[in-house]
Amino acid sequence: MAERPHRGARAAFRGWRARRPFWGGLLLALAGGEILLTEKASLKVVMHVGMQGVAGYLLPTLMALLGLLILFNPAQRLFYSITGVLLSLGSWMTSNLGGFFIGLLLGVTGSCLAFGWLPDQEPRVSRRKRRKQAKAAARAPAEEAERAEGLAA
Repeated sequence: MAERPHRGARAAFRGWRARRPFWGGLLLALAGGEILLTEKASLKVVMHVGMQGVAGYLLPTLMALLGLLILFNPAQRLFYSITGVLLSLGSWMTSNLGGFFIGLLLGVTGSCLAFGWLPDQEPRVSRRKRRKQAKAAARAPAEEAERAEGLAA
């Protein structure tokens, strides 16, 4: 059996995270959790709409579920993110002004990040690495010319 070099847990997680809209799914799931927590708040401001506030619990639960689906099934991220935006905006009316604006903003931001994520994009190269590559590319012809002069002499 061919041996693979053992990667650490951190490197494996970074590889997994790079292949999916991680931050978008995480923010959408956190938004659902935050809105659910504000439903349980013992404040006088809490409002319930519908049959005993069913919509107030249903929308953030679906938001958390969509966030997890974005993380574990990134192929369907477009549908999940559009649905996530609609549910986040719907939480304005059903769940204490969208979890007092925090959950609403987290949900919309996470859904937009998931929608805009491109899976076939090349990894970004840091500015430092680009400079190193440019210097190496500039040095290569100069070194080659010096070698040619040395051979000619």
